[in-house]
Amino acid sequence: MERIGFIGLGIMGKPMTRNLLKAGYTVTVYNRSPEPIAELVTEGAIAATSPQHLAEQVDVVITCVPDSPDVEAIVLGDRGVIHGVRSGMLYIDMSTIAAATSRKLYTALQAKGVSALDAPVSGGDIGAQQGTLSIMVGGEQTAFDRALPILQVLGKNIVRIGDAGAGQVTKACNQIVVALTVQAVAEAFTLAQKSGVDPAKVREALLGGFAQSRVLEVHGQKMLDRNFNPGFKLDLFRKDMNLVLQTAREEQLALLGSAQVTELMNALQAQGKGNLDFLSVLTLYEMLSGMQDPESID
Repeated sequence: MERIGFIGLGIMGKPMTRNLLKAGYTVTVYNRSPEPIAELVTEGAIAATSPQHLAEQVDVVITCVPDSPDVEAIVLGDRGVIHGVRSGMLYIDMSTIAAATSRKLYTALQAKGVSALDAPVSGGDIGAQQGTLSIMVGGEQTAFDRALPILQVLGKNIVRIGDAGAGQVTKACNQIVVALTVQAVAEAFTLAQKSGVDPAKVREALLGGFAQSRVLEVHGQKMLDRNFNPGFKLDLFRKDMNLVLQTAREEQLALLGSAQVTELMNALQAQGKGNLDFLSVLTLYEMLSGMQDPESID
């Protein structure tokens, strides 16, 4: 089995690393904060002192960090991955970043004889824990074939979309659909509640018709439960939507729904709710409808 290095041990990366360890892989780990490293070392992982040090010890490097600048610093920066790689290695970035950044990393690593894939994921922390993530992959077919046994430990729906950057474009499309569907569910529940109709019964009815969706099923229930603890923080979702709008500008597209839902995220951030799940958009609609005190949800 190939030796794996995993960089980024947050809400997604830590359970993904655990699944690789459980599958029998030797996994070397690195993270900016030391606590997750120490925790995973007790479970069999090997600690690295830098991205370069990690790359020197493994055959495959995986990164899962918040944003494009983070990935660039980890791969191309001082003591970065690129300074420790060897020809024939494989790099898989499972972060959600700009497609242009993925293509930049692909080119830089290709010059070192290293294959690179962009493989962002969807499915949240539960999908990461259960190994059921949806994984959208961009890069060469041969690299994808090599990565597939590893990716199958982490996810269930794994699709190679196309060449470098295609995975990130697909993730942007995913975030559009999720964000606008969450907004739609929040609006529907607000209308129901304001009209004196039980939102739980509305959800039950809608799940049997064309309005049925995974968002309505899972996130709709969390809204009813007033559970806004983050499976995916609003701050990170807003970052993703800004990537969507950045790509739209580059392609000269008018994505009106994406622009509107991003403004809702901006409003929630202004209320200090960036650490909550975007499901807290329900509270914004309630406040605007005179149903909720703006300070009542923390």
